[in-house]
Amino acid sequence: MSNLKPKEIVKELDKYIIGQNKAKRSVAIALRNRWRRQQVPEDLRDEIAPKNIILIGPTGVGKTEIARRLSNLTDSPFNKIEASKFTEVGYVGRDVESMVRDLLELTVNKLKAREQEAVKEKAWQIAEERMLDLLLPKSEKHQTQKSDATAETHLELLSSSGGDESSSTREKLRSMLRNGKLDNRYVDLEVSDRAMPVVEIFSNVGMEEMGINFKDMLGGLIPKSTKRRKVKVPEAMETMAAEEAQNLVDLDKVVKQAIEKVEQSGIIFLDEIDKIVGKNGTKGPDVSGEGVQRDLLPIVEGSTVTTKYGPVKSDNILFIAAGAFHTVKPSDLIPELQGRFPIRVELDSLGWKEFVRILTEPKNALLLQYLALLKTEDVEMVFENDAVEGIAKIAEEVNNMTENIGARRLHTIMECLLEDILFDAPDLHEKRIVIDRLYVENKLKDIKDDEDLSRYIL
Repeated sequence: MSNLKPKEIVKELDKYIIGQNKAKRSVAIALRNRWRRQQVPEDLRDEIAPKNIILIGPTGVGKTEIARRLSNLTDSPFNKIEASKFTEVGYVGRDVESMVRDLLELTVNKLKAREQEAVKEKAWQIAEERMLDLLLPKSEKHQTQKSDATAETHLELLSSSGGDESSSTREKLRSMLRNGKLDNRYVDLEVSDRAMPVVEIFSNVGMEEMGINFKDMLGGLIPKSTKRRKVKVPEAMETMAAEEAQNLVDLDKVVKQAIEKVEQSGIIFLDEIDKIVGKNGTKGPDVSGEGVQRDLLPIVEGSTVTTKYGPVKSDNILFIAAGAFHTVKPSDLIPELQGRFPIRVELDSLGWKEFVRILTEPKNALLLQYLALLKTEDVEMVFENDAVEGIAKIAEEVNNMTENIGARRLHTIMECLLEDILFDAPDLHEKRIVIDRLYVENKLKDIKDDEDLSRYIL
């Protein structure tokens, strides 16, 4: 896990997210506590439970962006998922335990890729030897065995006899291979045919819960088929190196590490949690509402989830929930679930001053994105300060008149503002365009003043 200090975490988040200091501080403390927990004596470690967080605020103020940037900051297993995807157990749909299974699957794949990268050089060496075997007949049999078509193209390199001469030929061929002189040659390569029969199973539980891994079962019943393909040497080398890298990785070790990382430092970001709250406290058969909340309870509090890699405990997974809570309140969550999220942070609504900063300050600022896009057409676009301020004020005004969608409003306004320039950019003779306040007002005035138009266009 990354051992960044809370101030450093906030500093990194500041590069992409404007404002919301309370949310950043809470998340930074929670992340640092994950690291601190790893340092305490083992007998006390299991007693320290993560303090789950719930972020409350309107859409477009940075809740999901905080989650995305967190996943890049930390080496912890991280999974972002929408609560609205789940249904109550007993109905067809995803059950809440699948979020833990997804987290483990992501972690296994990440660790496997890391291990394969570590053995990449060794795998390439083995692949190189295999390639030389393909290009050359076996030294002791090449006079009697029938060589394949590719090997015949190199017979002129072979001496009539002698192990030393054969070795010398192999080294010459190795040198040619490394220098790219064989890149246009073709070899016959045997690759496994991955086509598997399609078996559709309609069930309200995950396949892991059924206790049978159908792919493995069918793989044992159906013999693995291989097919010969004629491919160029570089492509064959890539394929063989990938195969060897997979063979060199100890999958059991990877799975064991992944389970430990998920159990000790996993983080799940549960977005749209307000969507599983019944409106106005309504009762009834709401399959994506209160039943889902009840199913979430044991996962958030701590339980054992069955996965295809083995059981995983969710006791020490940190849950960060987020919701707009437009039509419902956090207090409408069932009391037991409220108690599982002791830290609550309200995010601030965004005004025009924040919009100006969002347009210009972050590393991925919206204006920088459009400047880079137009630069590909050799068009230089300049935004004057009063134009940026005008865009921000229009965004705030439209948000107040219609639905408040936060910083996402800037995307729609920028598209409307630059539509003609983006369309005509390849054919423009004037390669320098200056956007001022007057251009912004002329372009957006009619849409902004017509409430119906602004509702549907902006």
